[in-house]
Amino acid sequence: MKVLFLGDVVGEAGREVVRIAVVRLRQEKTIDFVVVNGENAAGGSGITPKITYELLRYGVDVVTLGDHAWDQREIVPFLADEPRLLRPLNYPSNTPGSGSIVVQGNGKKLGVVCALGRTFMTPQTDNPFLTVRPALEAIRRETSCILVDFHSEATSEKIAFGRYLDGQVSAVVGTHTHVQTADGKILPGGTAYLTDVGFCGAHDSVIGREVGPVIQRYVTLLPQRFGLATKGLQADGVLLTLDDPSGRAIAIEPIQLAI
Repeated sequence: MKVLFLGDVVGEAGREVVRIAVVRLRQEKTIDFVVVNGENAAGGSGITPKITYELLRYGVDVVTLGDHAWDQREIVPFLADEPRLLRPLNYPSNTPGSGSIVVQGNGKKLGVVCALGRTFMTPQTDNPFLTVRPALEAIRRETSCILVDFHSEATSEKIAFGRYLDGQVSAVVGTHTHVQTADGKILPGGTAYLTDVGFCGAHDSVIGREVGPVIQRYVTLLPQRFGLATKGLQADGVLLTLDDPSGRAIAIEPIQLAI
């Protein structure tokens, strides 16, 4: 099984990147499932129902979220009705939506889990190390192939989470920092791991935002409007090859595709 995961989709530029990249990579890599993190897809902050369906129409199977999950008001009731849009599972149990799903295609099944880190992050959610286990137990009844999107700031927390789940899931991939790391590997227990996959959008930027205002903020300490950048479109992600029966990762290939 081949699974493509694309990092944080930032604004309109990021959505255009996904549109082009998914078609191209599905053809070139014979991909079975596509998962993207869409928490910055609506103007750089949150996601809307319309944008969710836009991404699904482009060939995405599952959209994950993060700490900006609730930035767009209309997403709250929508999450309860669209199972392919995942909010982090470690919110309180009565929160609308779900943090996991099993999707089917090409005679195969993939479990997808979304979790939110707590170090340097807001809001302070339940402990992901504890809340992830029940979700994994439920998914394993249907498939051994499980992808976890861990949306977190601290590299140490991400590495610890990957090691914690080694041998229990197929892959743990990090999102949130928008900068792809160079530590892709298969851990001893057979779990593919990457601290952060990067982002989809305009890379002639500061993590998707216009360069000038960000520099001015650092130089002057005065408030600035961080507009979205538009140049240097690139899709960041990772291609995972999984063994269907066991769920173990066979290969992990970082993706940086200029559009």
